Amino acid sequence: MSLTRRSLIATAATAGLGSQAVAQGATPVPATPVKALPKIALEEHFITPPLLPYLLQALPKVTADEKATLLRRLADFGDERLAAMDAAGVTKSVLSVSGPGVQIEKDTNTATRLAAQANDVLATEIAKHPNRYAGFAHVAMQDPKAAADELERCVRDLKFCGVMINHHTNGVYLDAPGNDVFWERLQALNVPLYLHPGDAFVMPHVLGGVPELDKPVWEWTTETSTHALRLIVTGVFDRFPRAQVILGHAGETLPYMLWRLDSRYALTETDRRIKLPPSDYIRRNIAITLSGQFDEVPLQAAVAALGADRVLFSIDYPYEDSVTAGRFMDAAKLPDAQRLAVASGNAERMLRIKA
Repeated sequence: MSLTRRSLIATAATAGLGSQAVAQGATPVPATPVKALPKIALEEHFITPPLLPYLLQALPKVTADEKATLLRRLADFGDERLAAMDAAGVTKSVLSVSGPGVQIEKDTNTATRLAAQANDVLATEIAKHPNRYAGFAHVAMQDPKAAADELERCVRDLKFCGVMINHHTNGVYLDAPGNDVFWERLQALNVPLYLHPGDAFVMPHVLGGVPELDKPVWEWTTETSTHALRLIVTGVFDRFPRAQVILGHAGETLPYMLWRLDSRYALTETDRRIKLPPSDYIRRNIAITLSGQFDEVPLQAAVAALGADRVLFSIDYPYEDSVTAGRFMDAAKLPDAQRLAVASGNAERMLRIKA
């Protein structure tokens, strides 16, 4: 490609907030890719004007310039986003509302209406670039039946490939019995649920006084991994054994913990014993993406723990740097077949989309 407007934008898109990743400790990546792979990215965000107030309540503290860059990129569905994808070798991005979205809205009718509006906007943008974009539905779990209906509309009518839910909904987690109607529909539609991080409903005492650990630094990891474990130990996957959940950030530490989870759970007294060891559900019902974890250690751990067919590429645009992510995937120390599966093949299979 010649030095066009898109290539110039691609250069600009790799600067700024995301470019801090290597300086902050990620494994350095080669200056040029070893072998560029077609990639599907699954945790790539956008925002619409009606949902912006929710985002601003939850946005991590960044400089004014970084905030402006993030908001511009989140609102863009055109040249800047596509250029960042091209620079990373991403052939298709699965777009989703940047959290928390309507998960923190108190009024059920408002949440349901805004979620549907966001899905309609996304469908319109996908139609402009059908070969580059796909979508995850945004749903209001304040009304699980309405959320199930909206998910079905998004899958059947708008051709979305799953749903992203931003952690709890006003303190109600997805294992709540009232949400079974949603899980039943999710399983019937045979699409995955991407469980995305969000703020604690009540900040744990251990995080008090250390704001350096808030949000993506550590709070969201502990929140999301614990939410996923709730699904397991309360029997959600016994009731809905074909349901599939995706966790970002290399599985929010869970691939490291399989042996200990099984060992300690076996000694725990409970009146709702699940049918299998916890690790079996993680391997069967949970897949993970590499969003925001561009390092060989978590990649190798995830592949060893879950198998290469349960690990998928992602970036976490615009919160992470696209070029860093793309070069890491191209150079990942995996056999060629596994590297291609992680880059795009597993997403093609799980989401039934093409790179």
